Amino acid sequence: MAQMRDLKRRIRSVQSTQHITRAMKMVAAAKLRKAQAQVTAARPYAAKLEEVVERLVAAADQEPQPLAARREVKKAGYVLITADRGLAGGYNANLIRLTEERLREEDRPAALVVVGRKGRDFFRRQPVEIVNSFTDLGDNPDLTQARELARQLVTMYLEGTLDEVNLVYTRFYSTIRQVPTVERLLPIATSREKKDTGNYIYEPSPGAVLRDLLPRYCEIKVYRAILEAKASEHGARMTAMDNATKNAAEMIDKFTLSFNRARQAAITGEILEIVAGADALK
Repeated sequence: MAQMRDLKRRIRSVQSTQHITRAMKMVAAAKLRKAQAQVTAARPYAAKLEEVVERLVAAADQEPQPLAARREVKKAGYVLITADRGLAGGYNANLIRLTEERLREEDRPAALVVVGRKGRDFFRRQPVEIVNSFTDLGDNPDLTQARELARQLVTMYLEGTLDEVNLVYTRFYSTIRQVPTVERLLPIATSREKKDTGNYIYEPSPGAVLRDLLPRYCEIKVYRAILEAKASEHGARMTAMDNATKNAAEMIDKFTLSFNRARQAAITGEILEIVAGADALK
C-alpha cells in the first residue's frame, strides 16, 4: 500500500509538471508568431539598407569614414546576445560555448558586452572583461533599446575602447533550426567589388550622406540581431517544452503501469489470504 501511495504521488506530481510545460509551450508558440513576423519584416529593410551603404561606399571611395576604416586591433569586442530566462533547451548553452571558443581562439585582448542575464551570470564567473551588460529587454524589444545599445557600441569603437565589434547571436531559420552566428559589426564590412553606382546625385556629398547613414546602419543591424535572437529563443523554448510534455506523458504511462501492477498484486494477495482462511475453516 505504501508503494501504491508513492506511485500516486509521483503520477500527480508529473501531471502537474506536464500542465505547466504544456502551458509554457503554448505561450512560447504565441510569442514566436509575433517575433517571427518582426524578423520577416526587418530582414528586407536591413538588406536594402546594406545595399545602399555599399553603393555609397563605392561612390565615396576617397572620403574617410571612421566607422568603416580598418585599424590595428588592440582589443576585440564581442556582443553576446542571450536570454534572460532558461528553460529553452540548449539555446543559451550553445551561444556561451561558441563565445568561449572564439575567446580561446582570439590571439588579441578581448572584452565582452553581454545582453541577457544568462550570458552575464555565466561570464561573471570567468576571467573575461565585461565592459557593459544589458538585461530585461523583454519579449518584444523595440528599436529604442537597439538604438541605445548600438550608440554605446559606436561610442566605444570611436573612442578606442574596442577596435573591433562582433555580434554573437542565434540566427532564426525555423522553429526547430536556430544557428549560433558570429557577425562583425564594426568596422563596417562592405563589399567594394560593386562599382556600379548608377546615376545617383548625392547632396551634399556621398561621404556626408554616408556619415549620417552608418550609425543608422549599425542600429538596424543590432536591432535585427536582437529580433533574430528573440525569435530563436521562443522557438527553442517551444521545442524544449514540447519535448518535456512528451517526456512527462511517457513517465505518467510508466508510473501508471507500475501502479496497476502493484494494485493487481495487492488484490491477488488479498484473494489468496481469503482462500487460505476459507480452507483453514474447513
